Amino acid sequence: MVWLVAALVLLWLALGPLVLLAVAVALCVPRIRWWVQDRTHVERRTVARIAAGVAVVCGLVLVLPDGWLPVPPAPGVLAGPSYVGRPAQASPVTADVPQNPFRVTGTPAARPGPLGLQPEVDTSWFGLQRCGRLAVASTGLLVATCTGRGGPELRLVDPSDLRPAATRELPDDETCAGDASYLDQADRAVVATADREVLAVRTTTGEGGPDLATDATWDLKPYVPFGDCLVSLAPDWSGVIWWASREGLVGTLAPDTDDVRVLDLGEEVGRDLVEDPDGGVYVVTDESVQRIGVGPDGTPTTVWRTPTEHAGGSAATLLDGGTLAVTDEADGRLQVVVLQRGTGEQVCHRPVFDKGAGATSSDLAALGSSVVVTNNDGYSSPRSTLLGFTTSPGIARVDVTDGACVERWSTDWVSPSSGAVVSLPSGLAYAWTKRPTVTGVSAWYLTALDVDTGRWRWSVRTGTGLLAGSDGSEVTVGPEGTVWVGTLAGLVRVRDRS
Repeated sequence: MVWLVAALVLLWLALGPLVLLAVAVALCVPRIRWWVQDRTHVERRTVARIAAGVAVVCGLVLVLPDGWLPVPPAPGVLAGPSYVGRPAQASPVTADVPQNPFRVTGTPAARPGPLGLQPEVDTSWFGLQRCGRLAVASTGLLVATCTGRGGPELRLVDPSDLRPAATRELPDDETCAGDASYLDQADRAVVATADREVLAVRTTTGEGGPDLATDATWDLKPYVPFGDCLVSLAPDWSGVIWWASREGLVGTLAPDTDDVRVLDLGEEVGRDLVEDPDGGVYVVTDESVQRIGVGPDGTPTTVWRTPTEHAGGSAATLLDGGTLAVTDEADGRLQVVVLQRGTGEQVCHRPVFDKGAGATSSDLAALGSSVVVTNNDGYSSPRSTLLGFTTSPGIARVDVTDGACVERWSTDWVSPSSGAVVSLPSGLAYAWTKRPTVTGVSAWYLTALDVDTGRWRWSVRTGTGLLAGSDGSEVTVGPEGTVWVGTLAGLVRVRDRS
């Protein structure tokens, strides 16, 4: 009987929930049920050995440090292909990618991504911890802002073995579990904490080794009331740190003088601030898009405000030609709206996806004067993608041409929550995708699309089950042709086989 149970467990791991369904149906047959009942008298010694083996395995999992094991797969690892499609040829796209002098050098869009040449998938298990924001330091270390049951943490991850080189716990607050952070020009992680402070944390020591020591602290509690929290940080092109709170406070922080100035928008903010090379920032609230500049006395002031019906889905995305793009909803459809940066005047708008089945919580991916938008309609939590269920399909590109917004292409790929990221040197857009299936297996893939035509190039399976979902974590193009994403249980890296 033990061998039969073992065989069924292996089949379940390989093929997924259908095996359990088949077993349940088989037990409805009286002869099979009686046969099983006659053979369920297993010796106590055998049961004790099995229990001891399970206890040893569980103990090893608890004792081993984070990152030493891969993310465990869910049942159904053989129920779908591990790789489909064929390698793409690099087709570089020309677009202006300005470098903010107060951010770490190198933007994800300017890095080449994997082309699908026998891609390798490596994972690193951090327990039940989601790393929502990733950045690459000039040393090559991955800086991850993670949250889990133990609270938020800042991690330095060695890209060679995917193991944490250093970890630092951050203040916890269940009402404000954000991951507002960025890397500055000195490789410091500038992080907004749950107790309304801003920390500048070193990611290297003087000898070049990994470290997470505090370099500077700025206390914003006198300006951000209890119950509110910081949701975004961004440096402008003069070095001033801008911050925004959930309840609509937008302020500046001068790192050299610790001078803080505040503007109350009176509208909730849930997306990132975006800095303009010409000065100031753009903020998307639940009611409007605004450009915020600095007045004569140094206090933030609203330069222009453009009302929207529901603009909280994506942050502003800067485009070529002095414009920016946001998403909005009108007449029951998701819209890509393009505005003039200087005045907030609408240039054009374009509805995307089906009526009543379009929404997004992901940022747009910029391609010069174009954007790639993903449909997140139907996603509310990881439970939305349990078993074979998923969300509404749709990834589209919208171009600004002669003052009009034109849909260049649209596909039916499903990207539940993480949006898409582009690689200009490769000419590809990468999305974290999941197809619906009647077998009950949740298989997740990194999918590459041609940014010029929308044509599908390839997909590689990155994991199965609930823990392989990203829950809104950013997809990031890293150095040396890699793509990274944080899942609900750690990190995933995809790269071409060397």
